[in-house]
Amino acid sequence: MFQHLRPLVFWPPFILLLLAVGASLIDLEGFLAITGRLNSAILENVGWLFSLTSLAMVLTCLIVFLSPLGRTRIGGESAEPILSAWRWFSITLCTTVAVGIMFWSTAEPLYHLHSPPASLDIAADSLDAARFSLSTMFLHWSFTPYAIYTVPALMFAIAHYNMGKPFSLGSLFTPILGDRLIGRPGRLLDALALFALVCGMASSLGTGVMTLAGGVDRFLGTGTGPLALGVVTLAIVAMFTASAASGLQRGIAVLSALNARAFFAFMAFIFLFGPTRDILGYGVEASGAYFGQFLEKSLFTGTLADDHWPQSWSIFYWANWMAWAPITALFLGKISRGYTVRQFMLINLVAPALFAIAYVSVTSGSMLHLDLTGDGAMYGLLQEAGPGAMLYALLDELPLGGISAGMFLGIAFLSYVTAADSNTEAISQLCSNDSQAALAGDGQDENAARRLPLKLLWGTTIGAVAWIMTSFVGVDGIKMLSNLGGFPALLIVILATASLLRLVSLGTAGAGMERTPSRTYSEEAHVRWRQRRRRAEA
Repeated sequence: MFQHLRPLVFWPPFILLLLAVGASLIDLEGFLAITGRLNSAILENVGWLFSLTSLAMVLTCLIVFLSPLGRTRIGGESAEPILSAWRWFSITLCTTVAVGIMFWSTAEPLYHLHSPPASLDIAADSLDAARFSLSTMFLHWSFTPYAIYTVPALMFAIAHYNMGKPFSLGSLFTPILGDRLIGRPGRLLDALALFALVCGMASSLGTGVMTLAGGVDRFLGTGTGPLALGVVTLAIVAMFTASAASGLQRGIAVLSALNARAFFAFMAFIFLFGPTRDILGYGVEASGAYFGQFLEKSLFTGTLADDHWPQSWSIFYWANWMAWAPITALFLGKISRGYTVRQFMLINLVAPALFAIAYVSVTSGSMLHLDLTGDGAMYGLLQEAGPGAMLYALLDELPLGGISAGMFLGIAFLSYVTAADSNTEAISQLCSNDSQAALAGDGQDENAARRLPLKLLWGTTIGAVAWIMTSFVGVDGIKMLSNLGGFPALLIVILATASLLRLVSLGTAGAGMERTPSRTYSEEAHVRWRQRRRRAEA
């Protein structure tokens, strides 16, 4: 396994992750104090840039969709799709924000309802606060986060498949920097982004493990101690291992398709048995506020009134999505071959964003209705039991509460397995000298089996870190590290956005279409590139 590693990509984040865990175990308070100060400094000083960049990425997606570049086929006019549109959509949906939206869609709206931004003069626990709450949920979970993923993913897809550039973040910047960040500088860039993603995966997995353990305890009375958390973590790692062994097409794609169908079924259940009329009314009214105030809400930084609400919520989300975006973009870009740029935008941005709006309307709308009609009872439960208990509280108010809670546990389990599988796939490719291999029509690549031990190593390590943090330390430290990863990722996505806009200005010729065949991706070109690199390394 180690003879195929890219050492500058693998070892720095791997060692830093172990050092961070060690530091948190030795002195948790000191560790959190230092990372907390760093995180606050970033959000306070460059929070405006996170807001501006996220809006710019949404506008960039619109520009690209309407431009002639939209007709470009990723991989060239003769390229065949790797996955069907449904499976591609399922993977996009289940490997990005789906894991987070399951748990926060019932808790976050209550925070906004009872603690809206002080500078906006919205009365807490009012109808205006409810409208603000749901429209803010749309902002945080739909078009903007998916635009943050779409821009670098699309830029990488074109660079990798149409320009023949290697599987590296340095390839994102080819239109504006040429090949300056391909090679050793690109490896350091890969390592930096990899560390941010690994920390984010550990914190996300840790939070999910606690929620899943709470659900299992609800049915079996197993408790939520280290043993129960360890069993849940082991189950996720074991399932992900089985998926990894079956390959991209039979593993991630199958899991994602199953997971997406479960999402739709779960949402339909709450819609039909919940406050259906209010869900529709709240959703339509909040949609008007969201689209009508999109620019204002996107650029709200709270600086004029010294309001820290945006730093705690919107800017925090932008930093978190950006920390995940670079590495996730490599995976999403790699599976997009054979589709046009416009199809890419529809499947990676529009479709999942519309699903998120529908899902938030159902779950968040139901929770707001229960709290408004129950004199704040749900908010009281949130203060007492925490965010992880809120979805179970919602299901308790519906028929077949026990069955639906079991269904939710299954969906949550699938979501974490899918997310772990897809992200460790991208990690293993980035760490390996075999990462430049092209995908065949069935979704496999020539060195997938050889990278399997590396993928399992990262998956097991992330699972172990998540278990240690949740059982003995708490996930706050790793969460903070994930947020800190948003700052270097911010610079990456800014350059990726500039590169994509540069391609728009150049037209299809700049994207390496068939009229410039020397720059079009092909397996022969890839083989020649690998031979040159091996000679250089020798």
